[in-house]
Amino acid sequence: MRLKDRTAVVTGAASGIGAGIADRFISEGARVVIADMNGDAAAALASRLGPQASSVVVDVGNLASVDAMAKHITALIGVPDILVNNAGIGHTPQPLEGLEPELFDRLFAVNMRSVYLTARAFIPGMRERKSGAILNIASTAGVSPRPNLTWYNASKGWVITATRSMAVELAKDGIRVNAINPVASETPLLSTFMGQDTPETRARFLSTIPLGRFATPTDMASAAAFLCSDDASMITGVALEVDGGRCI
Repeated sequence: MRLKDRTAVVTGAASGIGAGIADRFISEGARVVIADMNGDAAAALASRLGPQASSVVVDVGNLASVDAMAKHITALIGVPDILVNNAGIGHTPQPLEGLEPELFDRLFAVNMRSVYLTARAFIPGMRERKSGAILNIASTAGVSPRPNLTWYNASKGWVITATRSMAVELAKDGIRVNAINPVASETPLLSTFMGQDTPETRARFLSTIPLGRFATPTDMASAAAFLCSDDASMITGVALEVDGGRCI
């Protein structure tokens, strides 16, 4: 119960890593708002997780949508103790000059602009309260890039740098900011990164992970619960690799 009586917002939490984090936070005693563009899936997960969970629809790359989400959440639970910027998208492997501008713009909006928009929405209240924990979900792609995923790699490198800069600026206000860098995980994005989900492609990906398996939402949730709890009260500005050794 490391998060007992804490409130948390997790974006992109209707499935995958975000759903795993929401589930774990509730088991650790937190009240969690599941924020996702897929309102039906977010509501279904909140119903399954019980009275400590609620849901809200949001497009994390859209200013008006994030502001509306923040207004709803503040009325519901006040300024959250924990903010997890988990929402993210990828693109299929392709030459860097081949990505369509529309997809690049959406990648920028969801993976990068969202961190700015949620900071704009929630950090003023955290500063006033003099406490808060922010966790950004980056990727090993931001540390050890794979070819043909250049713009996704770059977006996650941006998240890592933003995390460190936020940590330095917000430390004086009692706000910790960390990130986790997942390796390829058993989530809906896995097939996107691989291009095609075949035994051969999986074997090729697994050959780069010393522990020999893909990550799971549970792996990420365990790291997230630690970094957002008082057990990590002296940790800020860290981008923790949860990667089975891939970045060694």
